[in-house]
Amino acid sequence: MGDSGPRTLAIDVGGTGLKAVVLDPDGEMISERLRVETPYPCPPPVLLDELDKLATAQPGYDRASVGFPGTIRRGRVREVPAFSRRGPGLEPDPSLVAAWSGFELEDALQERFGHPTRVANDADVQGCAVAAGKGMELVITLGTGVGCAVFFDGALLPHMELSHGRFAKGLSIEVACGDHNREKIGNKAWRKLVMNALDTFEAMVLPDHIHIGGGNAKRLDPDTLGPNRSVVPNISGLLGGIKLWERAVAASALGEVPAPAKS
Repeated sequence: MGDSGPRTLAIDVGGTGLKAVVLDPDGEMISERLRVETPYPCPPPVLLDELDKLATAQPGYDRASVGFPGTIRRGRVREVPAFSRRGPGLEPDPSLVAAWSGFELEDALQERFGHPTRVANDADVQGCAVAAGKGMELVITLGTGVGCAVFFDGALLPHMELSHGRFAKGLSIEVACGDHNREKIGNKAWRKLVMNALDTFEAMVLPDHIHIGGGNAKRLDPDTLGPNRSVVPNISGLLGGIKLWERAVAASALGEVPAPAKS
């Protein structure tokens, strides 16, 4: 365990669960992972309260990283499919869409935590933990919905919601391979949809490797995925918090982004 350097509160925000742990500078867990159910409906004040409670229940930390199930640009929410609904599988609610659109999530969480905070899409964060830095790598997360992140030679590309493209029976990959549809059609039919979706992603991105994570990745048979596809541990969604900060610090040193605020 690293004895010097910053401790990182890593939070993974999911459509069904909120998870938190404190990591030492080497990425080793120095607290028990805490998980609570995601409340619905979940407008910004509700999520902030829940994450504040998770943070308070953890030991001391110096900075925080948060993986969020939506599009985040410069700390601001661009779109969040899960929390735009009053419950999983329901249609978007206009009031929730309005509440989340443009919400300054990074600033709000930094104020709550009282420590420098970075927020990024959850697939981007997970990818930071698993990308090998070789060629084009695609990270897919299978959970309440479907997330994706793209890396080239280790560099994280700007976030794109590739899973929102039309797919089976006019549904998006996000909906067709999401957890609500899995419960509706059963695991066998869902796995077939996921395999077709992976082929679709492969045709779009032409990746050298696909990393598959998220809570539902365990429902796939790794032996049937193919030579350039692998299932990664779900804990990567938390462990990527260290890598997210390493990238932020490196970018700040190069003058690419503002340096993080001091606590």
